[in-house]
Amino acid sequence: MAKDASAGSGDDLSEIENTSFDRALSERYLVYALSTITARSLPDLRDGLKPVHRRLLWAMRQLKLDPASSYKKSARVVGDVIGKYHPHGDASVYDAMVRLAQDFVLRYPLVDGQGNFGNVDGDNAAAYRYTEARLTRTAIELMAGLDEGTVDFKPTYNGEEEEPEIFPGLFPNLLANGASGIAVGMATSIPSHNAAEVIDAAMLLIDAPETTHEQIMQVFHGPDFATGGLLVDNAESISQAYRTGRGAFRLRARYSTGKDADGVWEASGIEKLPGGTWQLVLSEIPYQVQKGKLIEQIATLIADKKLPILADIRDESDETIRIVLEPKSRNVDPDDLKDALYRFSDLEIRFPLNLNVLDETRTPGVMGIKPLLESWLRHQIIILTNRSRHRLDKIAARLELLRGYIIAYLNLDRVIEIIRTKDEPKPVMMAEFELTDRQAEAILNMRLRSLRKLEEMELRREHDALVKEAEGLEKLLADPKLLKKRLKKDLTTLRALYSETTELGRRRTDLQEAAPAREIPLEAMIEREPVTVIMSRRGWIKAMKGHADLTVPEITKFKEGDGPAFAFHAQSTDKLLIMLDNGRFYTLGAQHLPGARGFGEPVRNMLDMENEAQIMALMPYDPAGKLLLAASNGRGFLAEMAELIAETRKGRQVVNLKPGVRLMVIRSVPASADHVAVVGENRKLVVFPISELPVMARGQGVQLQRYRDGSLSDATTFRLEEGLSWTMGGESGRTRTEKDMGLWRVARGAAGRLPPNGFPRNNRFEG
Repeated sequence: MAKDASAGSGDDLSEIENTSFDRALSERYLVYALSTITARSLPDLRDGLKPVHRRLLWAMRQLKLDPASSYKKSARVVGDVIGKYHPHGDASVYDAMVRLAQDFVLRYPLVDGQGNFGNVDGDNAAAYRYTEARLTRTAIELMAGLDEGTVDFKPTYNGEEEEPEIFPGLFPNLLANGASGIAVGMATSIPSHNAAEVIDAAMLLIDAPETTHEQIMQVFHGPDFATGGLLVDNAESISQAYRTGRGAFRLRARYSTGKDADGVWEASGIEKLPGGTWQLVLSEIPYQVQKGKLIEQIATLIADKKLPILADIRDESDETIRIVLEPKSRNVDPDDLKDALYRFSDLEIRFPLNLNVLDETRTPGVMGIKPLLESWLRHQIIILTNRSRHRLDKIAARLELLRGYIIAYLNLDRVIEIIRTKDEPKPVMMAEFELTDRQAEAILNMRLRSLRKLEEMELRREHDALVKEAEGLEKLLADPKLLKKRLKKDLTTLRALYSETTELGRRRTDLQEAAPAREIPLEAMIEREPVTVIMSRRGWIKAMKGHADLTVPEITKFKEGDGPAFAFHAQSTDKLLIMLDNGRFYTLGAQHLPGARGFGEPVRNMLDMENEAQIMALMPYDPAGKLLLAASNGRGFLAEMAELIAETRKGRQVVNLKPGVRLMVIRSVPASADHVAVVGENRKLVVFPISELPVMARGQGVQLQRYRDGSLSDATTFRLEEGLSWTMGGESGRTRTEKDMGLWRVARGAAGRLPPNGFPRNNRFEG
């Protein structure tokens, strides 16, 4: 960068450099991004920790908060961390400490908390002045070897203290406890796993480095979450996720009423009640799902009638989770209820896998399970090598002193004489017995009680034992096979502490392959019962329970000046199609209709309808049904009901109409119908084969009849060999059928001719 030449050499402005804003911003943002990635968000694969967690555990170790000691206030720990090692806010440090103590978050907690450290309901921990903490056994194992020269130490941010760059312990914390974090441009999401399975996979690689990914997955079965649950993905998808380091897992809650005498879960979750009724019991919920919010979510589904087969939800949890789900009736299928809950609530979640970690060189990258374990094993070999060399150095230093002590015992009288007679005995002893400075100093510092014969024998035994140990360590360091053998032995010892037979080590998340939750049909979601749907001329709609007699004129009451428009029998599980003269169709569930005690509710309040549009038809939805749709301009088409369902309140435009044209005819088409009859306002009738009409989901259709003046009056479908029928006038309700329609059979779009004698003057096939 070029320096500003206008600034004097003795002026502060001489330090200002000219550069573009883009360049300065990009350089500084890059520094920030790297800092976020390496010092905050991504864990180190060697110990599975981020700096804040490492500093927390280190500070607690310095405070001697081991599992056998008494608890100390969390405020003391947080104070030491932010004062000596981690110059950030106390809230963020305490939050990290709380996470390390929560047994529903960490599979193997690293902090033993006393007091309110939050709960699975989602309640926060108490303030750090009210809680106490100490380290767990797992944390001690993770830090084992810090005093044995295994890792390097670095100065703290102010240079007053030192902290380890990494923890050397053998516990596989990265996979055992998992990690999550969001950095700049990258993120990590690692679920927790069973420590015994991780160790088994690692020992498999020690024995046979050429072990394939498939062989590893035979002993490494996937996530093992702190809150249990069921992993329902198939083995192939789980294996593929760990091969690439990216993927996602479907995790479900566990339906169960408890365990039997052998500790096996009762799998159905169905609890029988008196009277033939039953209820579902949840004993485990998915990881990171807060129990309080889950219950609130399901209660909202009940209140919004989105889960009508569920009547109630109750939280009967104490130390263990027990959530009771009460079905609407005993006739509800339990499997339908379970699948509905999986689809609509967080009883099934997808937990992402993103094995993005910092490797041995602190370089971020996504790794598969095999390269990750290989890197971790290389690190453990380095730790074992460093520990062995450190021990050799300690042995060499001790042997040096022991040899000096033995020389002193062999020449005890002369040593005493030199000490008593010489003003500076140290150089005399060094010259006469060829002692080193450390040996001579140690002899001079010996106590008189050590000058007994028994002490000499103990020194020789210690000397021989250390020589033998040193020889063993030298052989260990010289032979990579012995290093691997020693590492496997240490792993075997560690595995015994976390075996499947221990309470801490038993697998909590069971692998139980299952298909995705079924989309439950509406009929299964609603209690099926007969209803009578009634709509008035002014658009007030309601549903009476049962199938009322439609022949009774006054089956229900209406507002003054109003009267019946549509009435038919249906089921509470039916969908209703509402069709307007503007060509727009709407769908309404029969279960959402108000009861028949009052006048009902305006259907326009339930759906977004144009005020000017008139309701032309209301009928129950038939998935196999077909409709004849015809507009006033004589155009029309056939439409399958399955294509007419509207998913929103705004409805669905089915018939495209030009200005001034309206939808006139909406009729169900019988399966046996093979011809169409159309009559216009000019009292002309045409009959043509139904095969000439297209089946469309939306459009204007084709010309059914041609008019010189006027427009379409009515249209219907019928079976030609049965003849065309129409309603006679008067109160008798009689119908007439014309069998011979040969005079009116023409091609679609013709003008037609006058209908048979006796055809209604209103030009309608039905009254």
